[in-house]
Parts: sequence; C-alpha cells; structure tokens
Amino acid sequence: QVQLVESGGGLVQAGGSLRLSCAASGRTISLYAMGWFRQAPGKEREFVASIRWSGGGVTYYANSVRGRFTISRDNGKNTVYLQMNSLKPEDTAVYYCAVSKTAGWGTPPGSASEYDCWGQGTQVTVSS
Repeated sequence: QVQLVESGGGLVQAGGSLRLSCAASGRTISLYAMGWFRQAPGKEREFVASIRWSGGGVTYYANSVRGRFTISRDNGKNTVYLQMNSLKPEDTAVYYCAVSKTAGWGTPPGSASEYDCWGQGTQVTVSS
C-alpha cells in the first residue's frame, strides 16, 4: 500500500502562486503515474495534471491549467509537486494527489477512475 501526504495549500490572491507537494511512502511506485485532482464544493472531482515517475517523466495537463500549472517529481524524495501560477478564483478547490492503479509507459492517465491510493487533500483558496 502507498501512503500519500499533500501539503502546500493556502489562501492566495488572484494572480498569485502556490506550490503543492505530495510525499509518497510504502510500496515501490517507480513504474506508476501520479496525478493531481481537485474538487470544488458541489462539483465533481476533476483532473488537473499527471506525471510518470520514470520514462522521462511524461506529463499530461487539463486544458484549464495548461500553461499555468507545472507538475514535476523528485524521485529521490518520492515527492511530486504542482507549481501553480497565475491562479484564478475558479482554481479554488481541495487538491488531491493519487497513484495510478496500473504501471505503464507513455502519457499518464487523466481519469480519476484510473487512480487509487488517494491523499487526504489540501485546500487551495484563491481570492479575487
């Protein structure tokens, strides 16, 4: 089993930046993908970004965040990051990281159904 702990959330003004971290521990996940998702009140959980631990760290982004958010990983620290720039009020949500259900290569998955072992979430609030 994998344990995930997110951190780095907070309150920021529109146009500001935050960096989220997701520290993983437990079983080996080197061939898996890590994803960031978010859920705003009253809305479905939505995909934000994903990355492969290996194979060059292929990434995949939701259209709503592409060009503003950057996902990266530090294999030595077993940690995935989400750098969020040019934040908008509509980015307000609880952000979760998760490990993919299966190992693989290529573009990492972008559907929540393809992930398990979710973290507890971290709140991001962007004020206008």
